[in-house]
Order: sequence, then structure tokens, then C-alpha cells
Amino acid sequence: MKPLEGVRIVELARVLACPFADMILAELGAEVIKIEQPGSGDETRGYEPFIGADAARAALPPEKRDDEAAIAAAIGVERSGYFYACNRGKLSVTANLRSEAGRAVVRDLIGTADVLIENFPTGGLRKYGLDWPSVKAGNQRLIYVSCTGFGQKGPMASRKGYDTVFQAMGGLMSLTGEKGGGPVKPGLPIADLSSGLWIAIGILSMLTGRSQTGRGGYLDFAMLDGQISLLTLAAARHFALGEVPARLGTEHPGRVPSATFRCRDGGFVHITGADQHWAPLCRLLDIADWGADPRFATNSGRVRHRAEVMARLEEAIAGLSRAELCDACDAAGVPAGPVRDLAEVLHDEQVADHRLVREFDHPEAGTFPGLALPFRFEGFDDPDFLRPPTLGEHTDAVLRDRLGYTPERIAALRSEGAI
Repeated sequence: MKPLEGVRIVELARVLACPFADMILAELGAEVIKIEQPGSGDETRGYEPFIGADAARAALPPEKRDDEAAIAAAIGVERSGYFYACNRGKLSVTANLRSEAGRAVVRDLIGTADVLIENFPTGGLRKYGLDWPSVKAGNQRLIYVSCTGFGQKGPMASRKGYDTVFQAMGGLMSLTGEKGGGPVKPGLPIADLSSGLWIAIGILSMLTGRSQTGRGGYLDFAMLDGQISLLTLAAARHFALGEVPARLGTEHPGRVPSATFRCRDGGFVHITGADQHWAPLCRLLDIADWGADPRFATNSGRVRHRAEVMARLEEAIAGLSRAELCDACDAAGVPAGPVRDLAEVLHDEQVADHRLVREFDHPEAGTFPGLALPFRFEGFDDPDFLRPPTLGEHTDAVLRDRLGYTPERIAALRSEGAI
């Protein structure tokens, strides 16, 4: 048995944050019914990277080979690696919210659900009669989650935004970048992905609470709030010291050494050490006498003398290759790790041992890899590794088996464009 077996989630959400949350819950055993617009579906079905894009581009006339729309049309909307990354394990049902009959289908599904998750603009589902006040009476056990950029109230509630906007406004970009340089966004959509984790935590918390009360409830989650809540240690420095942290590249504002160093062969190694690691680090770098200077004996002293310490370490490390430095740190018990590119990470023996990279079979793309959930349970079955659905793949089965619709009713709904 998987931990969330028996939980049904209706997803009225698109793009990344909410779909990522629901994929986690789906592979932990929940049944996730993804509601999509007939004919188009979640817009990320048409997002790059496209599986088979190179072959499709080569088959186009030369004047069309840089036309992304032409490439997407040649491939089809079922071959988006972006969509695959956050929609595994779901059931896809198409329903047209612009149709009263389509909205009735969604209301019927909500009536059977444990959780509804939506990321429409604030108040966007009210006009469809699918907002929390409109549906809560029909399902007293429903947990209703609204994910918006800025929440359901406050002076910015009506604003729209994307991942990078929340990174900027939430302070993360102000902390990220090289010394003296401008702000830099991380290499992943951290606001979207961390919002997905916050949402999953909220849903699991409310499911646990409902088991005590028998009643559902409403969760208002703002992505900007989620980013600000991640500021933790940076905020603590501001609260304690009145400090507005400067950008330090890979260096830590309160620990030295904690930084990435360039090696002789052009590779990089990140070293983070506490006081007990200082002497071993200096010995392995053959600078033990210099490292014994009492000014550097404690972290506070090294922070005060940051520039001198960092310059000397950089000089010593520049004479070693990445592998030599990592091996020496490992032998001395100094916490360090190579800065690896994506190919190195995904083909690493530790990753293979933990089966983090797995494959699914998709009817359009064939065998395709993805990243599994990082859980290994005792007492429950491990998470599944499932494939993403094709658009509307499960519409008939869900309406028939979950709602009891007859084949004739389903056919009529399809003929009028409701599904």
C-alpha cells in the first residue's frame, strides 16, 4: 500500500507549481484527475524541450527550421519534456469550462474529491461557479487549495506574475550573484518548484487535520509568501544584525571557508568546513603553518579576515586538480564536493544505486527517462514511477467509472463540445 491510496485530487491547474505538487502526491498513491481544456490542454504540452525536435527540424523545409511553431506542429503536443517532468501518474479528463455542461462535469468530479487544487487568477473560478463558496456545500470533506501569485487579499491580490517575478520580489535574486555584480536568477524555477512543495505540505497537513475533524477546509497559498518564507537565515541576519546581505557568489555570509574554488584543471570544488575542519584542510593544502595563525582558529576570526583567508586558500587550491582536491578532502574528513554538470549528476553511480533516474513508456514518445521521487519507505510501498497522460486519455473511463455516466451521456457531452 502506498501512503496516499484512496485520496482523490481534482487538478484545475496548469504549468508548473501545482502540477508538480500533484505529481508528487500521485506517485505517493493519490488518484489525480487533471482537468484540461479540450483540444489544447495544459499549455505546457506545447512547451520546449520537444522530444524528437532535431529530427522534426531536419524534416522541415530550410526556411521553417527556426520556426518553433512549425517544429511543435510537426512533433505534436504529446512530446513535451516540460509537460512530462511534472505530470506523471495523472488521469487526464477534458472539460470545457466555457460550457455549462462541461462545468457540471467538473462539479460532479469535485463532489467525489478529497482535494481540489486550482491556480486561476484570484477570483477567476467565481464566474464558473467553481470557487470555494460555490462548491463547499456540496462536499463537506473537500480540501480546496487556491494557489495564486499574491494571495486572495491584500494590495497586490489582483497582480499576475511568474516564477522569476516571485524570485525577484521575494528577495532571492537580491542574494544571488557574484560579489559586486548584479542579481542573478538560479538555474531552476525555484519559486515554482518550492511552491509545489509548500502546496504538497499544505495538502498533507489538511488531510491529517480532516482525519481528526471529518471536515475539509480552504487553503489560500500565495507564491510570493512561499518565497519570503524561504529567506530563513538571510532574514535571521537582518533581524539580528540589521544587515541587508550582499551578494557573495558561492561564499557563505557567516562561515569561512564555505565557497567554491577553481582548480588547476578548470574544475570547481565546493568546500564547507567548521572549526574542526580548518587544521585538516590547511594540512592537506600544505599550508599548515599559515593556518595555525591564531587569528584564523575560529570561524568568527576567519569571517573577520575573510579576504585574506580566501585569497590564501584560492592560491593553494589552484595547484590541485578537481579530483586531487576531492580525494584529499575525503581522506582528511573535510566536507567537500565537486561542482558537477547535469550529465555528471544524472550518470553518477550513487544516482544509479538510488534509482533516481528511471524510464516510462509513452504511446507518443516511446521510452523516456525522468527523475523519481526521492523516497524509500519501510512499512509502505515505494512511490510509483508512472507515465504522463495523453490529452483526454481518461475522460471516458473517469466519467463512466467515477461518476456513473452512461456511454450515451458521454457521447452527447462530446458532441456538444463539453468534453
